[in-house]
Amino acid sequence: MAVQRAILDTGLSRYLEEAKKFPMLTLEREQELAIAWRDHKDEEALRQLIGSHMRLVVKSARSFSGYGLPITDLIAEGNVGLMQAAQKFDPSRGFRFATYAIWWIRAQIQEHILHNWSLVKMGTTAAQKKLFFNLRRLKSQMEELGQGDLSPETVSAIATELDVPETEVVEMNRRLTAGDSSLNATVGGESETDWLEMLMDNRPNQEALIADADELALRRRLLHDALQQLNERERHILVERRLKDDPSTLETLSQHYEVSRERVRQIEVRAFEKLQKAMKTAANALEQQPMLAAA
Repeated sequence: MAVQRAILDTGLSRYLEEAKKFPMLTLEREQELAIAWRDHKDEEALRQLIGSHMRLVVKSARSFSGYGLPITDLIAEGNVGLMQAAQKFDPSRGFRFATYAIWWIRAQIQEHILHNWSLVKMGTTAAQKKLFFNLRRLKSQMEELGQGDLSPETVSAIATELDVPETEVVEMNRRLTAGDSSLNATVGGESETDWLEMLMDNRPNQEALIADADELALRRRLLHDALQQLNERERHILVERRLKDDPSTLETLSQHYEVSRERVRQIEVRAFEKLQKAMKTAANALEQQPMLAAA
């Protein structure tokens, strides 16, 4: 164990040393590099863009360290997400690369955890994945620290918070607290039936995978289109306050725009309300399309 830990520490130290070689980018320099890669496939520009965000991968990987997987593995997966983000990033949309990349990094790490945390897939739908990654946090907030079943009140509160059925909360909690017990163990002390014989194949079929991917793409498109309906200041404040992994403070933004913190807060609230309204309107319009076609 000590040798394995030393190897992991060495790998992490080497990665951090490499990350330190790349400076943090100004907005102008980031735009230059992103455009050079997008328009001219400049490999050096891509290397600089990715290298300057390696620290972001480490920060994201450490936030998932409680799942018992090697931090180096999480960083490796985060790097895959970072590469995917760099390949798809469009600097003309007005976002900082870090704001865009964090979604790809976290998604890749989460998929890795779901695939490797247990022999039994812990979640196949978006709601189940959300439950898996938030159950521990909500239990801690509610001071439910035991290893047994949750109280009915706690189950109801978590189900409401995450918008999932109470039965899924109970089942996920039991699977998480039980850990990776042997699938060959018998169900009861005198039973001849083992857990393996009782498992259902919950793997998503190809249609479900395509549906999940389409839903994610649709949500991203709705968000992007809705953001375009905000003016530049509203969009920037909303992104900085609501969409960044490390949100900017009201004080920072008030200094940037030379207005009071209360004024920044008002703009943020107004922009968020406009964003919600635009996304709801767009979603309703999409729902009406099949009905209009049928008519």
